[in-house]
Amino acid sequence: MMKIALSVSEKEKAMGPGSPYFRALAVAGARPEEIRMVSASSDGPVSGDDFDGILFTGGEDVDPKLYDEEIRYGNVKINRARDDFERALLDAGVESRLPVLGICRGIQLINVRFGGTLYQDLKSDTALELDHKQPGSRSEPSHSVTVTEPDSLLHGIFTGLCRVNSLHHQAIKRLGRGLKVTAHSEDGLVEAVERAGGYPFFLAVQWHPEEMFSERPEQLKIFEQFVARCREGVGKRTPAR
Repeated sequence: MMKIALSVSEKEKAMGPGSPYFRALAVAGARPEEIRMVSASSDGPVSGDDFDGILFTGGEDVDPKLYDEEIRYGNVKINRARDDFERALLDAGVESRLPVLGICRGIQLINVRFGGTLYQDLKSDTALELDHKQPGSRSEPSHSVTVTEPDSLLHGIFTGLCRVNSLHHQAIKRLGRGLKVTAHSEDGLVEAVERAGGYPFFLAVQWHPEEMFSERPEQLKIFEQFVARCREGVGKRTPAR
């Protein structure tokens, strides 16, 4: 049976199947029993052999110490236990070449793990034109992103422009090693990255497609492709002990 690790905050984990990430995976074809919500406080060491894919979700800010900075602003809220848990989970997944999907915090965690840095607060650190922390409904788009790499997973989902929501105050500053940028916002911010070098499925986006897929079916394609790649790996991993 397929097993997808859905790595979440403690608050999100308490929602169980009511989590929008859980719902998106289910609508995309994963059965409820195939989704395991994991978090730092209640899950021990992890192995890539335990899962067929990993989804890293939104939540707290990544500790700036992990990219050699101190916290500079009062709105930077960290959870180092979650950082450490998810870094180990990411390492295990990459070692086993599992499908990886990152959303919001997920793209930031991935970038930092590969040696990149973040803007700690976009309004303080940049002069970007857009407000990337929209005040309205989470399901409504607030700006466009442009897919910049024709040879990318994202280009197979969106062609050219797509409209997305924006719910973050941090973002990629210096790109991590082995990653390639595949989409930008209207004001030049990195909105999507993928793994270079022929990795089977490795995609991370800055927006929240799980909040949009009900009204914008094109956003569901991200989860559909991820679930399909996870299912392809069933039977290839060592059975969980």
